[in-house]
Amino acid sequence: MDDYISKFLSYLKNERQYSEATITAYQKDILNFQNFLVEQKLFQSFEQVTAKDIEFYIAEMDDKGNRRDSIGRRISALRSFYRFLIKRELVAQNPTETITLRKNEKRLPRFFYEQEMAALFSAVEGKSDLDQRNRAMLELFYATGMRVSEVSNLTIGQLDFDLQVVLVHGKGSKDRFVPFGDHAKKALQVYLSEARPKLMAKSSAQHNYVFVNNRGEQITTRGIRYVLEKVIEKSSLTTKIHPHMLRHTFATAMLNNGADLRTVQELLGHSSLSSTQIYTHVTMQHLQSDYQKFFKRNSLEEGNKNDNN
Repeated sequence: MDDYISKFLSYLKNERQYSEATITAYQKDILNFQNFLVEQKLFQSFEQVTAKDIEFYIAEMDDKGNRRDSIGRRISALRSFYRFLIKRELVAQNPTETITLRKNEKRLPRFFYEQEMAALFSAVEGKSDLDQRNRAMLELFYATGMRVSEVSNLTIGQLDFDLQVVLVHGKGSKDRFVPFGDHAKKALQVYLSEARPKLMAKSSAQHNYVFVNNRGEQITTRGIRYVLEKVIEKSSLTTKIHPHMLRHTFATAMLNNGADLRTVQELLGHSSLSSTQIYTHVTMQHLQSDYQKFFKRNSLEEGNKNDNN
């Protein structure tokens, strides 16, 4: 290993007192860059590395389909490495100074289509106590877009079945009222009257949390994730599931059916409208897809182009 890299790793360990895992990550990222330059016959020494070499490296990673955050991490390691070399006067110039990376593009939220939600609901149609709990939980997630922590901490007193609203205690101690429909109301009432008392009988502790595990204790966020994974396994779907996907599904369905952005913001409990705007990209993507599919003039024009070729 290059002497400069050894000195840098020793600095991270002895002066910065980084963990072994962090030091190993730095080592791997710097060696990856060095090996790339060696393979391209561009490496002579770290003193002679140029900004162009690093740009070439970035382009290569990009071509290979590396994620932007992965590329950013590797370049960040190189920046730290060269700052160390400059500080120790081991090199005269820092080739990372002029390097800029494109900002990470926000990923579009993954959500379930209507037929996928139907498959999930089919997977919880059983009559057991846990099936009834899972049905109520799934209906509530889909009907309200609540966060997994909000569902885990939900108490019976927060549900108003007459008005069909739930008082959600959100992030930063911010409360909001969210309506829920007849399907969620029915599933919750069946669960609370039939299944929950039997599950609660297994525990000596008494509490008012709506959703409980098979021992009658408050279900944790981890427990909810486990439940949803089991629901997916029972369904016909092959995708993975995360509770936040149900929140995304709620928001996307609201916008697709005509809700305005401000309303969705309030229902989701977003403090900033910019957090909600990511869903407009999802709905716009589907709008474009439907436009191309159903606007017949497009297909006619495409046919004419083919006829003229």
